[in-house]
Amino acid sequence: MKESITERIGRLRQCLREQSLSAFIIPSTDPHSGEYVPDHWKTREWVSGFTGSAGTAVITLDDAALWTDSRYFLQAADQLDGTGIRLMKDRLPDTPSIPEWLGQSLSPGAVVGVDGWVNTIGETQALREALAREGLTLRTDYDPVTRLWDDRPALPGTPVSIHPLEYAGVACHKKLAAIREKLLARGADGILLSTLDDIAWTLNLRGNDVHCNPVFVSYLLITSQESILYVRAEKLTTEVKAYLAQEGVNTEDYDDLQEDLRDYPYATLSLDPGRTNEAVRQAVNPLTKVLLEESPVPLMKAVKNEAEIRGFHAAMLRDGVAMVKFLKWLEEAVPQGNETEMSIDRKLYECRAEQPLFRGISFDTIAGYKEHAAIVHYEATPETDKPLAPEGLLLLDSGAQYADGTTDITRTIALGETTDDERRDYTLVLKGHIGLTRACFPQGTCGTQLDVLARQAMWREGANFLHGTGHGVGAYLNVHEGPHQIRMNHVPTPLRPGMTVTDEPGIYRAGRYGIRTENTLLVVPYRETEFGTFYTFEPLTLCPIDTRPIVRSMLTAEETEWLNAYHRMVYDRLSPLLDEEHRAWLESKTKQLIINN
Repeated sequence: MKESITERIGRLRQCLREQSLSAFIIPSTDPHSGEYVPDHWKTREWVSGFTGSAGTAVITLDDAALWTDSRYFLQAADQLDGTGIRLMKDRLPDTPSIPEWLGQSLSPGAVVGVDGWVNTIGETQALREALAREGLTLRTDYDPVTRLWDDRPALPGTPVSIHPLEYAGVACHKKLAAIREKLLARGADGILLSTLDDIAWTLNLRGNDVHCNPVFVSYLLITSQESILYVRAEKLTTEVKAYLAQEGVNTEDYDDLQEDLRDYPYATLSLDPGRTNEAVRQAVNPLTKVLLEESPVPLMKAVKNEAEIRGFHAAMLRDGVAMVKFLKWLEEAVPQGNETEMSIDRKLYECRAEQPLFRGISFDTIAGYKEHAAIVHYEATPETDKPLAPEGLLLLDSGAQYADGTTDITRTIALGETTDDERRDYTLVLKGHIGLTRACFPQGTCGTQLDVLARQAMWREGANFLHGTGHGVGAYLNVHEGPHQIRMNHVPTPLRPGMTVTDEPGIYRAGRYGIRTENTLLVVPYRETEFGTFYTFEPLTLCPIDTRPIVRSMLTAEETEWLNAYHRMVYDRLSPLLDEEHRAWLESKTKQLIINN
């Protein structure tokens, strides 16, 4: 594999020489700004061998490097070994940016290439300006991979399905009308949606084109007069065609978009620079005024309606039942031996698959035992699959797609004896989790303003984590959803009732262990006072938190009260759905802790 990567890079360099390019930048994404992409667009993985979901490869005529974030430092170091590609640890103070590194590596006046179809308008403009400061120029109309990747997977052709109104809550034609109202207020004649979850949500359709994400490859053009879905014809069943016609949506072939944009007949077209690729912008009729502005759809999608909220609650009940059955089995199976990271992943899938409305997992399960848990996005392979023993900590981050909701949960489980360090860090993470969950905050607060609540206890002990603290979760859609987040770097979108967001602080000790505790939360009203409107969080996830590794003396009375209340809720809601054996197990795991005075 390493030899073939070296060979690919060599052939790529030959293409660059033929085009008078000094470097080429290959991101992880696709024409639809996807975090997880169909195999057809896994170009960065094909070139580098690095399989993480986030990373950017840069190939020059005599060097190569890959930038990725802290979730993948250990994984990338292993997968890049022997390829000639050096690892650049993104967001660390000593790591140069891609333009800075290219400025140091290339001669003034050199030309750098990117594929305009897989780089957003905003990214392309920022890169062009940053390269210019280094004396370099950018070209966006050439992709050597189309010539080099001989056995490239085809675009997915799986059929699209209708998402029932009882789960969607609002009909497609009403969503289109609401989008048009927002366009009218902005003075825009139309908008092109490129991101697949935005399109699926707007049309109340779902697909199977992206692993773990129920979306389908397409574009959606919405104007004041019509709506056009650009999609491969073979993906549309007779039922879906009739449904779209009824909702006022026309269809064209996916490959016709570029030509139609050249003939776009209206005066203005709105494109979200952070969600639309550069090639699309370049294809628009030169007589059309392009309005570069944020799309209204992500925020509309992020605020769940009543039906979607009911669906989340129902999905979390079923997922909680699956987790209880799995955790009880795990507790009994590990001491008997023969269980590994991969075997428990399969068992957890089986427990979820038994539940009604199960449609698959929402992301690849992270089952990391001991030192593997320190790799934030670890995924076991046959080569790394670690046997479990009745000792130490297991980190299990998993989720499911149900027809009425998406789940995302992490539990760190003591499989036996734990060390003082493990128990201290486990309790620090729990304190951070509780601190954020208990937040009450005024209207207009964004996630960045709350992020410190998940970190302050561990900061006092000189510990931290480098990933985000929370992300939105889709309603039977992508498990990672914006525009809101909870993280240290500034994300300005205010939190508002109806938004879902995860709460997942962690501590990772390389080569030793990793700890993370995660629930999915719902933003709900808290109270009205003379100082305004206040919101808080309601936990949606229903699953016991392991109390065995807790250092009781480190929890305040308020933190213990929260944990006891959470466990009472978990037991009250799940126990009626369990048989006597599992109900007794859950009762023991939600036993109330004595409050320290």
